[in-house]
Order: sequence, then structure tokens, then C-alpha cells
Amino acid sequence: MKKVLVLAALGLAAAAGNAFAADVAAGEKAFAKCKICHAIGEGATNKVGPQINGLAGRKMASVEGFKGYGADLKAMGDAGKVWDAATLATYLADPKAFNPGTKMAFAGVKDAAELENVVAYVMQFGADGKVK
Repeated sequence: MKKVLVLAALGLAAAAGNAFAADVAAGEKAFAKCKICHAIGEGATNKVGPQINGLAGRKMASVEGFKGYGADLKAMGDAGKVWDAATLATYLADPKAFNPGTKMAFAGVKDAAELENVVAYVMQFGADGKVK
């Protein structure tokens, strides 16, 4: 299973290099299911989950004021791990495999195109909530 996730993440990372590979508009639509717990864009604040502006290059489990991180994700952040497109894709494909202690009640994005699109949508936002 882990090999499949790693291969999927590597494929997504390769595709992410091609600006035409992902459909950001479709990613925005797919993100609708994430909005229940996460905010993104200008004025985003923490909800049940942390706001996810500026995810690219951000240390894991590091959103100021968010106290709901699980121990595993905190340990990854403490070890210096940061978010990038491939890591986010791996996480979103199977959150419990990536982060066994997660409190996130989300089974994951199983469709490869949807996964690629939502990752492209999320990764386009800077820390200020504006599209880069």
C-alpha cells in the first residue's frame, strides 16, 4: 500500500511540473468537501482543522493557534518535515496511512485526477491567502 502511495505521489509531483496537468477550477470544486473543516483564501481562520493558506513549504503542524494536531504530525513537524505537492497528495490519498494518529475523519481522495486537481488548488495559495 505504501509503495502505491509513494508511486502515486511521485506521479503527481511529476505532473505538477506541468502547469496544464491539473485543473485548478475542478480542484476548487473538489475542495468543497474540505471546507467543512478547513478554510483557505484571504481571511481564512482555523476551524475544526487548521487554515491551509501557504501550505507549500510550510512546516507540518505549525499553524499558529491551532491546537488539534495529532502527535504523529507534530513529530513530523518537529523533525523539520514540510508540505509540498507530493506530500500533500500522499496525505490526502490516505490520511490514516500517512498520519496514523490523525483526528481527521476523512477517508481520502481515491480518484487520481481529483487528487491532482485539489492539490493544485490548495498549493496555489500563499500565506496571505492570495493566489500566487
